[in-house]
Amino acid sequence: MDTWTRKLRMGMVGGGQGSFIGGVHRMAAALEQQTELAAGVFSRDADNNRATGAQLYLDPARVYDSYTDMAASEAALPADQRIDFVSIVTPNVSHFDIARTFLQAGVHVVCDKPMTYTLDEAEELVRIVEDAGLVFALTHNYTGHPMVRQARALFRSGQMGPVRKVIVEYLQDFLATPHEKLGMKQAEWRTDPEQSGIGGTIGDVGTHAFNLLEYVTGDPVREMCADLSTFLPDRTLDEDVNALLRLEGGGKGLLTASQIATGEENGITLRVYAEHGAIRWAQENPNYLDFWRVDEPRQTLTRAQGYLDAHAAESGRIPPGHPEGYLEAFAQIYVGAITAIRRHLDGRPLPIDAYDFPTVHDGLRAMQFIYKAVESSQKGAAWVAL
Repeated sequence: MDTWTRKLRMGMVGGGQGSFIGGVHRMAAALEQQTELAAGVFSRDADNNRATGAQLYLDPARVYDSYTDMAASEAALPADQRIDFVSIVTPNVSHFDIARTFLQAGVHVVCDKPMTYTLDEAEELVRIVEDAGLVFALTHNYTGHPMVRQARALFRSGQMGPVRKVIVEYLQDFLATPHEKLGMKQAEWRTDPEQSGIGGTIGDVGTHAFNLLEYVTGDPVREMCADLSTFLPDRTLDEDVNALLRLEGGGKGLLTASQIATGEENGITLRVYAEHGAIRWAQENPNYLDFWRVDEPRQTLTRAQGYLDAHAAESGRIPPGHPEGYLEAFAQIYVGAITAIRRHLDGRPLPIDAYDFPTVHDGLRAMQFIYKAVESSQKGAAWVAL
């Protein structure tokens, strides 16, 4: 059956009541009306799991007690009933086992970031995805913004020239208060190394900043020196990150990420200065891209205009002047993943370099960044190769 004549059936692991990101994934996946949630295991708490399934109007028989039961049971269903892909929205520690289980059951995967708990798991997951030949999408959702894609097009076209300097920041005050001691689920696992891994803020938001830098410039980070800090008592993971970067093309950079930056909400900003021009993009005002050319007045490019790169223009949904934001950008990651999954199910799989979303290789790259940042900091902010 041609999958373009039906919605794709989506499963979910995690995202039960009390979860923030689970609801975001469900809304993003549904925005283009190309998917339907068909099955899930939403919490290790049985009451929460069943209540979430009922709230989402799922067949109780498709609300499973564990992800292993879900993978096996879904794989055993007829092809016209089983899920086409699964979204993984659990804490980092469980990403690898869940992804491996579904990939081995023949199910495509969309996974929240960071991709795995350890670097070894990330390297193994790359092998599993390649052996399975299935679609694996990672939700670095900020790459879905139309004006981020416009910035990427400017640099990838060569018209900006070599990158000389990059400043990227992701600043929050989310952990300036010890929310993990006040019952906030999202803070509890993010500050727990047994669930989060060796990185705290560096993994949670630092990987977004790192991914955004390399996505837009196309110029990989070659070396870095990082200083990771923890300020609140009783915490062991980093809350604040400052890193100097050396790029493959010879440019230099600064990456700063913090979750104790008092007064900041979700302050993601990218500035790139190149030989022939520069850009500035801020996530809290995402419909605009500041653009400079040497010896010309500053321009402000806006979303949904005819002068944009075709890919950036196609990433928008509504006319200019009507703001688009976080959910729409998140949905663009799902749009790309859904297209790739449909092509695969129809026997016409896309090559991985044609994927319009972050892949398992981007996930490995981010895990390498986390580990190298921690290594550098432990060595007194020594330079390390990435």
